[in-house]
Amino acid sequence: MAFDCDVLIAGGGPTGVTLAILLARRGMNVIVAEKEAAIHPLPRAAHIDHEGMRILQEAGAAEAVLATSRRAKRYEFRNARGQVLMCLEGSDQLGAGGWPIANMIHQPSVEAALRRSLALQSNAVLHGQWEVGSFEEDADGVTAQLATPEGARTVRARYLVGADGARSPVRKAVGVTFDDLGFEEPWLVVDVLVDDPSRLPDANLQICDPARPTTCVLMGEGRHRWEFMILPGETPEQVTDDAFIARLLEPWNVHGAVRLERKAVYTFRARIASQWRKGRVLLAGDAAHQTPPFAGQGLCSGLRDGANLAWKLAAVVGGKAPEALLDTYQTERAPHLRATIEMAIMMGRMVCTTSRWSAFVRDAKIRLARALGKLPSGAPEYPPIGAGAILAGSPGAGHYFPQVVASGDFHLDERLGVGASLITRSDLVKPELAPFAAGLAAWLDAHGARAVLMRPDRYVFGTGEPGHLRAEWQAMTGCDLA
Repeated sequence: MAFDCDVLIAGGGPTGVTLAILLARRGMNVIVAEKEAAIHPLPRAAHIDHEGMRILQEAGAAEAVLATSRRAKRYEFRNARGQVLMCLEGSDQLGAGGWPIANMIHQPSVEAALRRSLALQSNAVLHGQWEVGSFEEDADGVTAQLATPEGARTVRARYLVGADGARSPVRKAVGVTFDDLGFEEPWLVVDVLVDDPSRLPDANLQICDPARPTTCVLMGEGRHRWEFMILPGETPEQVTDDAFIARLLEPWNVHGAVRLERKAVYTFRARIASQWRKGRVLLAGDAAHQTPPFAGQGLCSGLRDGANLAWKLAAVVGGKAPEALLDTYQTERAPHLRATIEMAIMMGRMVCTTSRWSAFVRDAKIRLARALGKLPSGAPEYPPIGAGAILAGSPGAGHYFPQVVASGDFHLDERLGVGASLITRSDLVKPELAPFAAGLAAWLDAHGARAVLMRPDRYVFGTGEPGHLRAEWQAMTGCDLA
């Protein structure tokens, strides 16, 4: 059978659309099948970090997202008396990705920006009201049956990616189960439109009050969010009543300053799929993992999935790389996700204590840790890639390569292509890299390296002699350097 596309993506949310753009930029033909007719109009995710923004930069959406996002200088954990237990500072500063560390967003605006960028790709298309149903895999591809407004349709693709959310029909169809990481708490999410921002906090807050653990965070321009832990005996119908919500907001003194936009009950979970690839079917985003929201990494993790998977799929479909390269996707991403989820669980358990005695003990331990200088004070750091498509043993291999920003807000990636980049010390005098020379030289000096080979997803393949790096990259991935 002839192929309708190289990659069929089930799910047109941020993960699926970002992956589609990154694949299209690498010459792949992509169809995105989204079961809904339009972008969900109400906010869901609230945060994208600097690395996620760098991925959106490659996807052509970062500037539009930045224009409607907001930044807070602090992320505070307070106890019931309002005392600051822990404070993460500097989240409005530039991170290693070359963008602000924490960007509070309006998800529908993010999705709109991504879809505008997708529409500019001649070899990718998103179809609304297309839903992937059954599918069959053979040695060469996947044949999927889809429901569309025009009736049943068959789509043949070389690979199918399930980016279709936490309930992922694609994941269920291939029989992949979740590993439960032991966190499940029901919360009420309240989103508001802001009429008087002067009456709202300018920091992101976790209120570690055993009487009612509460989150209060900025969102995209003109919006704010509260999350309230649902206590034993309370029902979804009870907590979503407008009068009940008004009582919850009363201590914040925002009556007349905000208008209710959305209320929803969510169960915050920590789960990771046992398999991210099963033959020619792969999973990404919430279909592969779910994390509690306390570290703000749900959407970011899906974007990282897309960045990791896009260049590997393109290399395999293009006939340059062996299919085994796709196995490094889970090898690389799953340990990172587990560390991210564990951090979110740690934050969540710090917040979700409902015993006054446990809260007293917690506060005492945190005060001691602060006195000993053992509390984190800045943005969290995520672990490097430990195994996969890297030159293990070379300094910096598997670490995130920073995006240097030159005067005038020029970003390094703007001078690089979508492929891997080999940067040597002699390259630093070239006109395209000269504005970034100081930052690049500092990184090379710190790692005692003559050259660095950066993967397409901006992680370090390895450092060493240029010829050796080039040969090792070609041997491992089948890909030549530009």
